[in-house]
Amino acid sequence: MFSIKSYNELSKDELFAILRVRVDVFVVEQTCPYPEIDEVDNNAQTQHVFLFKGQQVAAYARCYKKNEQFSAFGRVLVAEQFRGEGLATKLVQTAIDTCKEHWPDKAIMIGAQCYLTAFYQQFGFENVGDDYLEDGIPHQDMCLK
Repeated sequence: MFSIKSYNELSKDELFAILRVRVDVFVVEQTCPYPEIDEVDNNAQTQHVFLFKGQQVAAYARCYKKNEQFSAFGRVLVAEQFRGEGLATKLVQTAIDTCKEHWPDKAIMIGAQCYLTAFYQQFGFENVGDDYLEDGIPHQDMCLK
């Protein structure tokens, strides 16, 4: 179902489709101009989790080692035309499994948009600290031990 590849394993077409859907969701749809592409994307250890439906990326997340204490995942999305199919739950579980496989001794830390905290709590994530604004959007750090 989901493909999991490092930056070096991605084809040019896969990378293009991933970056395009991320800009569509996080920059255009959420009207949030910020540097969407960063050094986490091309880190050799970063794992890109994605699902294509036809020629389009339907769901995506990236998993990475945040620091010596934590792994993380972010840029979690389901493309607008594929929402309501249960892909978000499958995507997040795949991201958790990917983090545990690649960094088994690390807790998983995420920066969740506040309206999604109850969704992530279903997977065992707990809130850490106070809400904060990131690029004008309320977020909450959450941890899965």
